[in-house]
Amino acid sequence: MQTALNAILKRFISLGRLTVRWPDGRLTSYAGPPGSGPEAAITLRDAATIRRLIANPALAVGEAYMDGGLVPDERGIYHTLDVLVTNLNANAAGHPVGRLRSTLRQLRRRIDQYNPARRAQRNVAHHYDLNGRLYSLFLDRDRQYSCAYFPRGDETLEEAQIAKKRHLAAKLCLDRPGLTVLDIGCGWGGLALTLARDHGARVMGITLSTEQLNEARARAQAEGLADRVSFELLDYRAVDRTFDRIVSVGMFEHVGVVHYRAYCDTVARCLNPDGVALSHAIGRSDGPGFTNPWIAKYIFPGGYCPALSEVLPPIEKSGLFATDIEILRLHYAETLRNWRRRFAANRDTIASLYDERFCRMFEFYLSGSELAFRREGHMVFQIQLAHRQTAVPLTRDYITEFETTGARHTARAMSSGD
Repeated sequence: MQTALNAILKRFISLGRLTVRWPDGRLTSYAGPPGSGPEAAITLRDAATIRRLIANPALAVGEAYMDGGLVPDERGIYHTLDVLVTNLNANAAGHPVGRLRSTLRQLRRRIDQYNPARRAQRNVAHHYDLNGRLYSLFLDRDRQYSCAYFPRGDETLEEAQIAKKRHLAAKLCLDRPGLTVLDIGCGWGGLALTLARDHGARVMGITLSTEQLNEARARAQAEGLADRVSFELLDYRAVDRTFDRIVSVGMFEHVGVVHYRAYCDTVARCLNPDGVALSHAIGRSDGPGFTNPWIAKYIFPGGYCPALSEVLPPIEKSGLFATDIEILRLHYAETLRNWRRRFAANRDTIASLYDERFCRMFEFYLSGSELAFRREGHMVFQIQLAHRQTAVPLTRDYITEFETTGARHTARAMSSGD
């Protein structure tokens, strides 16, 4: 088996350098031209790990790192994955077993992403009902668990998440107080509370996570906003009211390709005739694909990041107009880098909440996700929707004007200590 993996790596590594220490202690380096890519070194501890890597590398690399069969050098798993992802892009054809598995995953993705209400709640609980303290140890103070927005590029994570919420509010056209807002997949309530506190909206946030629901309700009470913000444990398909504005951030990835039409029809049904909706989600710029099997098994079961070619047809069929589409390219890579560094700084505390295997799982997830944006075709799209073409201003100047005014208010509040 070592001979077989050696042959695969000789063909696979054409950029950068990967040095492997085998179970018998021997070292082998696989390299492309000098300076052609990143470098890393790993130790493979046993023959079982080698067999798994040959049979199903897309799943086995992560599992081997979690179990200790694959050990990166002192630079950590991020650098190892950087080498692998860089070469994966350069060798898109892959080896025959990998190509076959990719074809099978593509064929069965509609089954994997079938998310009726009960299954959707189980999938959400798998990730979002973890110990609430975990997320406080690597997210910003508002617990924004989605792509931040870096207008300059040098913002702190807190500043970038505030800028993200301001960017969303601008596109929602919150031009007067008292507008009703539905927040689909409201997380721990940060966006809903911001829209109520800073923009005078009346917000209903829905989630399928009991952990998030309890925290969001407690925050609303603590901030004195419970009369303007409510949170419910509710599937988006069960909403039976209409709203002036609808927003979903980091939720569409959990809908599943089978249910895009139901999602768009729900937005159309629940949005008032002159209303505005906004969907902020991870997508892929290289066309339809499938969810990495390790991510699907350990992090986001039932999840999928779609291509725009999969999103726009159900929007068109729902009767809604796409009034604005923006692509955020490296903003999520920067967000994930911040999360990854904060996770590392609090690793001992997180290990006390869970264990070493959990820490490795999360490190692999954060590192691989960051590289999906830096090296592969992942991006974030924001699609603004409306029933009427006249629901939003004719040009995009209103977005900049809204953000500029909001940034001034934030700066004044921070300088005064509010």
